Amino acid sequence: MTSSTTPFPDGFLWGGATAANQIEGAYDEGGKGLSIQDVMPHGIASPRTDRPTPDNLKLEAIDFYHRYAEDIALFAEMGFSVFRLSIAWSRIFPNGDDAEPNEEGLAFYDRVFDECAKHGIEPLVTLSHYETPLHLAEKYDGWVSRELIGLYERYVRTVFDRYRGKVTYWLTFNEINSVLHEPLLSGGINTPKDQLSERDMFQAAHHELVASALATRIAHEMLPGSQVGCMVIAMPVYPLTPDPADALAVMAADHANLMFSDVHTRGAYPGYALRYFREHGIELDITDEDREILTNTVDFVSFSYYMSVCETADPAKKVAGEGNIMGGVRNPTLPASEWGWQIDPVGLRVVLNQFWDRWQKPLFIVENGLGAKDELVEVDGVKTVLDDYRIGYMNDHLVQVGEAIADGVQVMGYTSWAPIDLVSASTAQMSKRYGFIYVDRNDDGSGTLERYRKKSFGWYADVIRTNGASLS
Repeated sequence: MTSSTTPFPDGFLWGGATAANQIEGAYDEGGKGLSIQDVMPHGIASPRTDRPTPDNLKLEAIDFYHRYAEDIALFAEMGFSVFRLSIAWSRIFPNGDDAEPNEEGLAFYDRVFDECAKHGIEPLVTLSHYETPLHLAEKYDGWVSRELIGLYERYVRTVFDRYRGKVTYWLTFNEINSVLHEPLLSGGINTPKDQLSERDMFQAAHHELVASALATRIAHEMLPGSQVGCMVIAMPVYPLTPDPADALAVMAADHANLMFSDVHTRGAYPGYALRYFREHGIELDITDEDREILTNTVDFVSFSYYMSVCETADPAKKVAGEGNIMGGVRNPTLPASEWGWQIDPVGLRVVLNQFWDRWQKPLFIVENGLGAKDELVEVDGVKTVLDDYRIGYMNDHLVQVGEAIADGVQVMGYTSWAPIDLVSASTAQMSKRYGFIYVDRNDDGSGTLERYRKKSFGWYADVIRTNGASLS
């Protein structure tokens, strides 16, 4: 049901999204083991190190581990009804294959979820968000190994049992369709990408898909009333020209992006994927038990949306966009952010309609935002950031969400990336800021970690208070 002034339905979930490795810090406190992020000090484009190094901002991040109550109170001040966060697997099982869970880690998330409940905020919990325990990468080569399915099952059973009654909404893997592009980040795969066969990467993807479906089945068994979603990178693809060959290039790119959600929502590999495997000599180890597990389909589809791309069949016209891990060709009609991500609010409406038409599953936008270099200034004696550029970006995207809802698309909610400044996953910088809340920390690690409300803080609070009616 919607009001006459806004297309957003009553009960629409408004909030923000984060990841443990980008906010928590305390990498060696509370019994936590190392994750792959602790040896990725310079983001996804740089090689990993042998051990944590002082230049890795994620080791302290923004110290959410100690400041969670303060931050959640700020989220409540904006009116959040949902807060997306991830559980660091290595806080619960420090090595990933431990026989018993780490009580200190479990207790930490108890405190976080209890703090959310105190403010009436629903947690939306990602089980694995680019933070595979380092030991699993080094001993098993991450998700290339079938062993990880059982280890992930032990982990999810542990947290489902511990947090029953505290968490209703779960996501199994963050941006699962990125594993073919960033195998270490997404799949904890220790073997360098240039040494991996295509078969190994698809086998790792298969193991993650089986684990995801298994987690969905377990949640439905253990947690009646819970809802489990998949989480993918959404990226609409436009033909660069009207040439039919470009349309076929778009179809191929869409297939590569959408295969993961097709399996999550339909319970089996689509025909186009089977054809690709067959024609490329990719023989996957898929058991009958795997096929049965995959039939446990998700309750909803969640996704990140930052950009669209074009595709062409003409190699001479392939001009790649900057900062895009999923490939694609730069769209000459669109502006770009400071990091080269092309800005396309209408693309969000396009992808919402595409996903709804394709799967008829409720949709949840769990990442969308603008990374920018913010400047802290004083206005009437109060430190703030005059981030009208962020307000404009988010307003335009949310208007298109409203249009999609008016189109008949069922959208559950929207969690911006990110409600508070954090360490960038792609660049490991603090200067690539997304938040409504400024955190005083710099790329060189200096700063007080104090929090300051940006102009966008009040703007987003108004959007939530009016359920989108304040959008222009």
